[in-house]
Amino acid sequence: MPRLQGPLRASALVMATAFPHHAQENTALRGQRHCRAAWVPAETGNTVADSENIVAQTAERIFADLADAQTINRDNKGGWKAPLWRALTEAGLPLSWVSEDCGGSGASLAEGFAVLGAAGRFALAVPLAETMLAGWLLSQAKIASPDGAMTVAPAGPKDRIMVGADGTLSGRARGVPFAGDAGHIAVLAHGSGGLSIALVEASACRIEAGLNLGGDGSDTVTFGNLAPIAIKPAPSGFDQTSLLLMGAVARSLQIAGSLESMLDISVRYSNERVAFEKKISKFQAVQHNLARLAGESAAALAAATSAADTFANATASDDAAFLEAASAKIRCSEAAENGAAIAHQVHGAIGFTIEHILHRFSLRALAWRDDFGSESYWAVELGRRVAARGADELWPLVASR
Repeated sequence: MPRLQGPLRASALVMATAFPHHAQENTALRGQRHCRAAWVPAETGNTVADSENIVAQTAERIFADLADAQTINRDNKGGWKAPLWRALTEAGLPLSWVSEDCGGSGASLAEGFAVLGAAGRFALAVPLAETMLAGWLLSQAKIASPDGAMTVAPAGPKDRIMVGADGTLSGRARGVPFAGDAGHIAVLAHGSGGLSIALVEASACRIEAGLNLGGDGSDTVTFGNLAPIAIKPAPSGFDQTSLLLMGAVARSLQIAGSLESMLDISVRYSNERVAFEKKISKFQAVQHNLARLAGESAAALAAATSAADTFANATASDDAAFLEAASAKIRCSEAAENGAAIAHQVHGAIGFTIEHILHRFSLRALAWRDDFGSESYWAVELGRRVAARGADELWPLVASR
């Protein structure tokens, strides 16, 4: 991996060698932790780059056994989903970020982020990331997480869910990932008394089905004076930006993981495909494209893991965390666009066919750009934050990362 320039932590460099494939499996997640308030770091202090992350190793083994891209691509009936979700649930991965006293596994933020990176490398098409985020959101208000798949709303900066004086929820959230597949939805709602966090049954909402570029659920959820199962005030300092930033880091890690797989697939294909009596990997133009793809993958990985490491070790939501998360979403989204184009160019026509697995990674990476704020949204918000601090504060902030 080439030397990386710019305001990135050393941990981002180490991350390029993290997540060993097919590592030793562990059948349970352990640890005693209380429901953490927003932004409180894990007690273990592990960084995302920890190559001994047994939680990530467990996830890798499950994905390798039950989420092989070629097998899934051939399964038109979706028979792979139930065994995969059952294995994930038995390992405690969907509720990784929920403490044991709230019904979860008690894994650290760093361990959960490592799982998301692995999920991105397999272009996972089940609501694992969404359930993890929902559990994390509910934990901020010490609401116990139910079993089964969950998702979180709102998933974009423009939507607002309101809570009335009687405690009912109203409003609409668009682009909610996997809402149609979820049993419950964790909701961040605005009210006259401030922000609240609520748990609702998905079946009690009106869900208009939609699909993202990758063919996964991206639904519109309408809350019509809906009484939640549980609702509590959000902790002090927690707002919708806090939720969006956490979602942005999660999607950045997934995009970075997907780019890693696109690079692996493209390199392998270039060493197999023969044109004009030699492998296309011998052509200088193809080598140049692969080098560019490697650069995009490395940049996305560095930005995403630096942001994840910052969140895993942060004690408060501050400008540094905002800078890391917003920059990661911007850079990873750009890398998804550039990297997908390069990977498909290397593959030629075969890469566009439904039979080839490349589209599972490229289309999901492109779809994840829009979740929890697009790159254009975060670019504007980051510009506003930098302008508000003033020119003299910009370099010290950047140099501190």
